[in-house]
Amino acid sequence: MPHPASMFFFLAVVIVFCSWIFNIYGLSVIHPHTGAEIHVQSLLSPEGIRWSIRNVVTNFTGFAPLGMVMVAMLGIGVAEDSGFLSAAIRTGMKGRQKHSSVILWIILLGILSNVIGDAGYIILIPIAAILFQYAGMSPVAGIITAYVSVACGYSANVALSTLDPIIARTTQEASLMADTYEGNIGPLSNYYFMLASTFLITGIIYYITRRYLVKETGSYTGRETALVTKPLSQKERRALHFSLLIGVVFLTLVAIATFSPWGILWGITGGMTRSPFIMGILFPISFVTGMMGTIYGLSSGKYRSDRDIVNGLAKPMRQLGVYFVIAFFAAQMFAFLDYSNLDTCLIIYTSRLVASTTLPPVIALLGFILFSALANLIMVSATGKWSIMAFIFIPIFAGEGFTPDVLQCAFRIGDSVTNAITPFLFYMPLVLAYMQQYWKKSNYATLVRYTWRYTLWISVTWILFFLGWYYVGIPLGM
Repeated sequence: MPHPASMFFFLAVVIVFCSWIFNIYGLSVIHPHTGAEIHVQSLLSPEGIRWSIRNVVTNFTGFAPLGMVMVAMLGIGVAEDSGFLSAAIRTGMKGRQKHSSVILWIILLGILSNVIGDAGYIILIPIAAILFQYAGMSPVAGIITAYVSVACGYSANVALSTLDPIIARTTQEASLMADTYEGNIGPLSNYYFMLASTFLITGIIYYITRRYLVKETGSYTGRETALVTKPLSQKERRALHFSLLIGVVFLTLVAIATFSPWGILWGITGGMTRSPFIMGILFPISFVTGMMGTIYGLSSGKYRSDRDIVNGLAKPMRQLGVYFVIAFFAAQMFAFLDYSNLDTCLIIYTSRLVASTTLPPVIALLGFILFSALANLIMVSATGKWSIMAFIFIPIFAGEGFTPDVLQCAFRIGDSVTNAITPFLFYMPLVLAYMQQYWKKSNYATLVRYTWRYTLWISVTWILFFLGWYYVGIPLGM
């Protein structure tokens, strides 16, 4: 496999070529919801070439993960450079290398992180690498463990995520338009099943990580493994306690501003789905992390001037320089895909093709899950796929006796299990850049080498769990 930057460049070339071919043959589809005609736009046409040249810069600067990564890395950089993260980890581990507890905490935090959207990809993965180092395990194993936990467990949670109300709204619209509306298809319509799935997926990821990943990636014997047994000095403990106190005060103020009756961070509709708290959660997390790191550095004597603080802010930017190169080519690839409408046309075309087949009900439901998993390899956006597939499949499966909440749950399983292996995930460039930081020769093939097992095991187990749950007759939600 080539370097990740080269891989995204070649994928962009493939998209350009495919857009040209499909445009020649006039591939066009009708959107099942809006009724609008969508056709593949060639990137090699005169207009496509002009668009490409005009938008090279804006494709890069408008790449959503880029700004999010930079904001998050500012806080994490200061926290790591000042020694705050080291002190907190050493205190938490208390001189012992707890492999099991470190792995389990990373998995749980990864699965639960979808409550606040995609922040888990950006914040948890670098912290997982550091934690695994202190526990004497490979940082690459930490990156992969955090990555698959966020990616494959994206729909499972013990609480409502930002995705639940959005998916439910689309399901309601599709059901009403198809005259198959039954019951209350709300954000909690899959809650019971997803709550139970949280523990199922946690167990699977934990087993594979301990049984295969940790052994295959080897141990780590850097300075962190020796440092974890070194107790903090009195000055370091005092600095840690003071910085944690300030962090708790800040988070309390954010909670008051969000959840109190006079909170200013509620959404304009009174909910949390599109509220400033959820939409901007990355900045408060980065800010409080950086603030605690700064206070720790000043209190412990590591920082003596603002110049030291700025150097701490800049440290991760220097380390992740390769990410900006990878992100440049990835941004062009995603922009090409969006302009050409290639993914939308293929999903609509193949969805109608699959929907036209006649199969027994159980086989059809299983086939729908597998099709959703395959479609996720091309179009990763869950809301984007469901806004198409719901209006095609809900009416058809209604005739087989499947209610919309069942089909929505089946879709969310397929939509999650292949997140860890698709190259079209928005955060794939970031994951590959993190791996390059610790293992220069790593690439997409390296990542798939370690993640395919998670995808396979979670797919098989989760599907069987879903079929058993449904046919036993347990409600999926409320």
